[in-house]
Amino acid sequence: MAWGGGGAFGGGGAFGGPGGVQQSRGAGLPFAGIPHEMRPGVERALASEPEWPEPDDVVFTHRAVERPGVSLTRMLGAQKSTLVFCAVLVVVETVTLQAGPFLSQIGIDHGIVPKNWGVVLATSLGAILAVLITAVTSGVRVSTTGRLAAQIMSDLRIRIFGHLQRQSLDFYTDEKAGVIMTRMTSDVEALQQLLQDSLVQFAVQGLTMLVVTVVLFTYNVKLALITVLLVVPVLTIISLWFRVASARGYDLVRDGIAGVLSDLSESLQGVRVVAMFNRSRQNVRHHRNVLGTYRDANDYTARINAFYGPTTEAIGLLGQAALLLIGGRMVLRGQLSLGELTAFLLYLNAFFQPIQQLVQLYNQYQSGRAAVVKLNELLASDPAVIESVSAVELPPIEGELVLEGVSFGYDPDVPVLHDVNLRIAAGEVVSFVGPTGAGKSTIAKLVTRFYDPTEGRVLIDGFDLRDVTIESLRRQLGVVPQEPFLFAGTMRDNVAFARPDASDEDVRRAVVAVGLAGLVDSLPDGIDTAVHERGVSLSSGERQLLALARAFLAEPRVLVLDEATSNLDLQSETLVEAALDVVLEGRTAVIVAHRLSTAMRADRIVVVDQGSILEVGSHDELVAKGGRYAEMFEAWSSHLGGEEAA
Repeated sequence: MAWGGGGAFGGGGAFGGPGGVQQSRGAGLPFAGIPHEMRPGVERALASEPEWPEPDDVVFTHRAVERPGVSLTRMLGAQKSTLVFCAVLVVVETVTLQAGPFLSQIGIDHGIVPKNWGVVLATSLGAILAVLITAVTSGVRVSTTGRLAAQIMSDLRIRIFGHLQRQSLDFYTDEKAGVIMTRMTSDVEALQQLLQDSLVQFAVQGLTMLVVTVVLFTYNVKLALITVLLVVPVLTIISLWFRVASARGYDLVRDGIAGVLSDLSESLQGVRVVAMFNRSRQNVRHHRNVLGTYRDANDYTARINAFYGPTTEAIGLLGQAALLLIGGRMVLRGQLSLGELTAFLLYLNAFFQPIQQLVQLYNQYQSGRAAVVKLNELLASDPAVIESVSAVELPPIEGELVLEGVSFGYDPDVPVLHDVNLRIAAGEVVSFVGPTGAGKSTIAKLVTRFYDPTEGRVLIDGFDLRDVTIESLRRQLGVVPQEPFLFAGTMRDNVAFARPDASDEDVRRAVVAVGLAGLVDSLPDGIDTAVHERGVSLSSGERQLLALARAFLAEPRVLVLDEATSNLDLQSETLVEAALDVVLEGRTAVIVAHRLSTAMRADRIVVVDQGSILEVGSHDELVAKGGRYAEMFEAWSSHLGGEEAA
């Protein structure tokens, strides 16, 4: 695909401004606009699009901030007007819902018994009207609470996502990806279900029980007292037991689903390794065990529900039977009318029915409460790297790096670096070599302030990294990891990741600089070619070159490469190293090198072992010195010579 201005990558192409002419992929004809007959439909569709806030409206900070936990009271308190409106709807719905038994009593006592057809007709029409009002009110209430829950959950998801973005690398090292996904999916969905339906139903059923209790005492104090004194205490005791038992059960359920999603995520990410080592059967067995734990938690909640639900239902039915017997005797003695007994029994059923529904609602409440606990645990985690309140904006830098007495350990009891002192001049390329676990990558992570040293300081142009804003620091740093991460999207999206507003010419220049132009031009969609998730459609060398193009376009003053060539074959390594010569020109570079062929290209080489710097010098100086580096170079040369001889 051509890179000219008339192609899809040109200034007026697919990435051009609104006024640009969009080119057809097929015949290369200019886009003629929307057909006349389709414009009204397009305008209607655009008019119905919601107005979402621009990304700039999202406030994000690396500083320590007060993080109030997830609280239903706090979340609902921010929507007071909507809550008041919902409360009015709940009252209207509850009152009209309970109008039926009262109308039945009037219809029996004043219509059916005296055979007054007018009263029967009037009460029937009143019942129909009450049903219509209940249906309309319920519909409006469901729609309102649905929008309310969606808005609150949208804000909560953004808050959680922002909190995750603030976390330091140690958080993701300690926590499994599947557990984090559970917090953002299953837990938030459980909370949304609670806000959208369960809490309102709690209010409806609770208000129903209150209204019905008052009505029961209005009809007959004796029967109402029997109901309250004989039935309610037993139901209260059982409900208190259920509250404690279900709370424990739903905590286990939330932990169980987190374990399931975590194991699923890990298995999917490592599916190639699983297939390569024939671990499919063992993985299925392990996942079955994980699911077994989750199933046990669900079995536990099912058992307590199986006891609580039928027991409360049986108590309600026995209570109704007893009151029917007592009330029937009162009707026969003339102490109670037939209509009043009918209304009382109907209201009694309305008194017990909410109890059955409250069982299911309480299950949802416990699930939501457990989700709140887990979310609060997540939001309570503090990033290890916090921006100081007094941090200043880092001005444009030259790129001098200084490590003064730096010591560090991922676990404070197990130090990785010991009193490291090193100065890297602006524009100097320095390679770090040494055995695995020596501390090379740790130094790179301290330079980029992914971690802070336990002791000592890391300076850039004389500024302590802890005294400058993280954004202004990272804006002038570039990182190319051992396994570059590519996002789902186009090649252009990935190259311009650090500079989304980069022009087509800038992107083209970066691609050409790292030697990717030939590949891009050979693809049917050129720079617009889709990159699958994690870049699986590209080779290791192509992914690494894309990562270098991304770093080149970002124009950092300091570039950190963490074993950027260790996973490449010789041909890809040659291409990447040629690209490095272009990318590193005029920049300070910290290269964690696995291969000495990469290390030898640096101005100086630093030999690291057991967390300390052993030697520093150029390749020739270190070889002449005859120390650790000379031993490494001799072993590497012997190995290379053996391969050539073979």
